[in-house]
Amino acid sequence: MATEATFTVPSDQFPLGTVFERLPRVTVELERIIPARDVVIPYFWVRGTAVDDIEGAFSDHPGVKRIRLIDSVEDEYLLRVEWALDYDDVLTTLTETKIALIEAVGTNQQWTFDIRGDDRQDIAAFQQRCLELDIPITLSKLHALTPIESETESALTDSQQEALLLAYERGYFNSPRDVTMADLGDELGISQQAVASRLRRGIDSILGSTLSELPPSE
Repeated sequence: MATEATFTVPSDQFPLGTVFERLPRVTVELERIIPARDVVIPYFWVRGTAVDDIEGAFSDHPGVKRIRLIDSVEDEYLLRVEWALDYDDVLTTLTETKIALIEAVGTNQQWTFDIRGDDRQDIAAFQQRCLELDIPITLSKLHALTPIESETESALTDSQQEALLLAYERGYFNSPRDVTMADLGDELGISQQAVASRLRRGIDSILGSTLSELPPSE
C-alpha cells in the first residue's frame, strides 16, 4: 500500500543549505519531482529576502555544480541548480530508491521532506540507504494511504494539511483575520514564508482536485 513519510535533516546537511550562512531568514522550497534515471529536481525557490545577487548567496558545495537565476518577483527567486550526481545526498538517494518527493522546504534550522513510496518497504529501503551513506535523516511521520482516503486528502501533504487545518481553526481565513501568518508560523515552529508556501500549495492542490471533478462548462 502506498505510504507517505516526513523526515528532516539539519540545515547544513543538504547542498543548498549554504545559503543560510549569508541569508539565515530565507526559506528554500524545492519543486515536486517523481524520480527518473539521471534526473534530479532542477528548480527551487528562495523566499523572504531581496538581494542583488541571489546566486552569490550560495557558497561552493561538492554537491552543486552550478546555480542559475531564472526569474524573480520582489523577494521571491526561482533558480535552477545543476547537481553533482556523484555526490551522495538525500535527493540522489531518493532517485536511487525510486521514492517520489512531494515537498521539500528548508530553513536555517532544518530541511523537511515529504516523500511517497509504493509501500512501507520502499520507505525502509530509503532509510537504510541513508544510514549506509551517513545521511542524518530523522523520520517524524509515517502513514499508509488508505483506499477510502478522498482525492482532496491524498492531494495534500501532511505539512500542507496541518497548516491549512491550523489556519482554519485559528481564524486565519476570517475577515478580518483573527491571527497572522507569523502567529501560525510560531505555533508550527516554521518561518512565515514556509507557512505561506504550505497554505498556497495546499489551496492549489484542493482547487485542482475539486475543479477537475466538475463537469466542463458549455
